[in-house]
Amino acid sequence: MVTTVVLFIVGLALICAGGDRLVDAAVAIAGKLNIPQIVVGATIVSLGTTLPEILVSTTAAFDGSAAIAAGNAFGSIICNTALIAGLSQTIHPAEKVGFASIAWRTVFFFIVIGLMEICGFITGSYDRPCGVLLLLAFIMYACLNVRFSSGEDEDGDAESGEEVSIPKQFLILAVCVVLLYEGANLLVDNGILIAQALGVPERVIAVTFIALGTSLPELVTSLISLIKGYGNVGLGNIIGANILNILLVIGIPAAVQGIILERQTLMVDIPLAMAVMAVLLVPILIQRKSSRIQGLVLLGIYTVYCIVSFV
Repeated sequence: MVTTVVLFIVGLALICAGGDRLVDAAVAIAGKLNIPQIVVGATIVSLGTTLPEILVSTTAAFDGSAAIAAGNAFGSIICNTALIAGLSQTIHPAEKVGFASIAWRTVFFFIVIGLMEICGFITGSYDRPCGVLLLLAFIMYACLNVRFSSGEDEDGDAESGEEVSIPKQFLILAVCVVLLYEGANLLVDNGILIAQALGVPERVIAVTFIALGTSLPELVTSLISLIKGYGNVGLGNIIGANILNILLVIGIPAAVQGIILERQTLMVDIPLAMAVMAVLLVPILIQRKSSRIQGLVLLGIYTVYCIVSFV
């Protein structure tokens, strides 16, 4: 058990180090290319911080652990939004958020996850054709990011006065992603061992321990973004990571092997994922900013969710 705790701490240290430099590199790229920080957060940063979820779910699918593959994805969305975004918005609510940056991503997210809920109820699974469609939707999402990036506005975010080497910053990003991945692996592996020793069911492990462990890159990135004064990077990271969770974390395992869905996933996890995203995004779309009340509500929802999952 001592070794497990030590490895857990090492994993946390790797994630903190990777997250710190990841934010700096992302902001440098945004300033150099005159791209809004929220766009960089929703694309480059979110892809890097979502890699642990993608790898965990793909591995789980090959091992036949469907509950982990599906539960990890939707549990991560709930964790990203209710815990991480809730915590960050409670500490420092987002201000001056560009409407265009949020609007189309919100519509995209709810259309895709709504269709996934309908498909799940009808078929009880995400089969290979569904997985292929999700991967095609990822290509569409990537194209939309390129298409709309030039028209997305965000007051006072882009700064280009400092000399920045783009190749160097992308190299730093790559190194940081490796640190995040290795750190998350250590955290998840040891967290699962502890949970299994306590007799926690597989689905609960997926939507709590694994979801929280694989969401730690998003958590660290968001908190560091707040500390450094780049809150929109963290917000964009959460939104982008949630979209990638349904497109890739579900899409890849489904395309490879198919995923059988548990009733609890359809009745609780997916509806709750939609609900917490609505709590986060709808007020921002209306007011162009968030509030601490949103953050507190999201944290309350996550607390109740964890209690109910264990009970």
